[in-house]
Amino acid sequence: MVHLKESVGFLFNNRWLVFVAAMWIQTCAGIGYLFGSISPTIKKSLNYNQRQIARLGVAKDLGDSVGFLAGTLCEILPLWAALLVGAIQNFIGYGWVWLIVTSRAPSLPLWAMCILIFIGTNGETYFNTAALVSCVQNFPKSRGPVVGILKGFAGLGGAILTQIYAVIHSPDHASLIFMIAVGPAMVIIALMFIIRPVGGHKQVRPSDGLNFSFIYSICLLLASYLMGVMLVEDLIDLSHIVITIFTAILFILLAIPIVIPISSSFFQDPREPVEEGLLSESKKQETSKSELGDGHEIIFSEVEDEKPKEVDALPASERQRRIAQLQAKLAQAAAKGAVRIKRRRGPHRGEDFTLMQALIKADFWLMFFSLLFGSGSGLTVIDNLGQISQSLGYDNTHVFVSMISIWNFLGRIGGGYFSEIIVRDYAYPRHAAMAVAQVIMAIGHFFFAMGWPGAMHIGTLLVGLGYGAHWAIVPAAASELFGLRNFGALYNFLTLANPAGSMVFSGVIASSIYDMEAAKQAHEYRGTESNLASVLSSFLSVDEPLKCEGAICFFLTSMIMSGLCIIAVVLSMILVHRTKIVYAHLYGKSRG
Repeated sequence: MVHLKESVGFLFNNRWLVFVAAMWIQTCAGIGYLFGSISPTIKKSLNYNQRQIARLGVAKDLGDSVGFLAGTLCEILPLWAALLVGAIQNFIGYGWVWLIVTSRAPSLPLWAMCILIFIGTNGETYFNTAALVSCVQNFPKSRGPVVGILKGFAGLGGAILTQIYAVIHSPDHASLIFMIAVGPAMVIIALMFIIRPVGGHKQVRPSDGLNFSFIYSICLLLASYLMGVMLVEDLIDLSHIVITIFTAILFILLAIPIVIPISSSFFQDPREPVEEGLLSESKKQETSKSELGDGHEIIFSEVEDEKPKEVDALPASERQRRIAQLQAKLAQAAAKGAVRIKRRRGPHRGEDFTLMQALIKADFWLMFFSLLFGSGSGLTVIDNLGQISQSLGYDNTHVFVSMISIWNFLGRIGGGYFSEIIVRDYAYPRHAAMAVAQVIMAIGHFFFAMGWPGAMHIGTLLVGLGYGAHWAIVPAAASELFGLRNFGALYNFLTLANPAGSMVFSGVIASSIYDMEAAKQAHEYRGTESNLASVLSSFLSVDEPLKCEGAICFFLTSMIMSGLCIIAVVLSMILVHRTKIVYAHLYGKSRG
């Protein structure tokens, strides 16, 4: 009995339990990706045009990206309290929208609807921040896999919630808005006391690598399963019982990772020798760094000025060897007094920056605008996916929203995994992977522009993968170039690229072009009417929102987005060229 009580205590304080609970919470941090499913319902119910819907989309993107308040409250309040604040915001914002759409509450002006969408979606930032803060603290030596998996589940949330909505089987599409308002609040309240730091640095085990591999496998299986289910539901008219069975299997797959904390708490020794070995090694490394003093750091900072230009063109291993030789010569010369190493003001690449220090660096703005053009163009597709699919003749928009959510998820998982290979195995800048993702997105936008048969599926695949990869690569790259001390402020500023891009690309470019093409089609249609009945019909429907049909609706927008992705590729490659020395220093020695 005593042993059982101790095991239950170990389970409640197990960092893997926190991680699994954070994965489940992150599925609620992806409700913003369902905007493409609910926007047609809002548009029809409130008689909005595409430009008004685009403004709601911008409000959603602002709510999803402005996380300064969430970050501050997570430092002041317990994490469970911050999660509760986010759940309340989500419930009030989307709950009120549901009341308005279903005529249970009086209509509000557009600006008030934007505020409600902002408040509801801003609840995600609390879920996201609390999950990342707790798990990064609990897994200090595994930040890359942890962040990639958690951000991946946020991207997969749209597909999971859509499948749950399919079980509801409601003919009223407004019920999806109700589910968005109520579902996340229920999940957060159930799990909010589990999400917290539990001294995870003291729980290091040899099995951790195997556990991460197991979770990666579950992630891939989950994405494959959801994709298969969505395709089957799109091609075949299934009974409600079959859909319910599919959803039950989905819940089983989501629950499988819980076996990791249960097995480690009940069937393994909670205290293993590896913990002390790793901690003592960490202390040794800290001691060796303190013994080196500031001179080594300053010498590294001087290398960029002293190294020959041809060094950057060498292979990674040879480049690292030459840099190490230069550092040794500088150290010897400084010790003899032959040279005097300058002490520049402020940190250098790879050191800890404050936000204000980062804002005056070209590298930071290259990263920001590369993210703005890349992720902003992807978000434009996500926000307008309902209208894009309808314009190409597809009735079931939920399928494409779910598909892009799945590809977004795989892009985050794959982007983090492959960018880690680039830096670990080749000591090469992580933004090289970013450039590849942006090339993939440019091709995806081109498919959307052409509107060929099957282009909708291919475009959704490519844009989803590329967009998702951005949010696995950028956090890691920002921490490598500008340090971890002020990572929260730096990352939250970079996320502003999302709503900034959406505001211009979706709110101005896409919506204006769509309404222009819809007006042209309406004018041409009315110009061909000749009989009185048609004229009367046109007169009676004059207040209906304009609707555009055909590939022309988003042709110009998609071509512009493709061009912006190419610009983003150029910016990413400039950043790669500028930061080779940093990555050679950070990762070159670990390879040797």
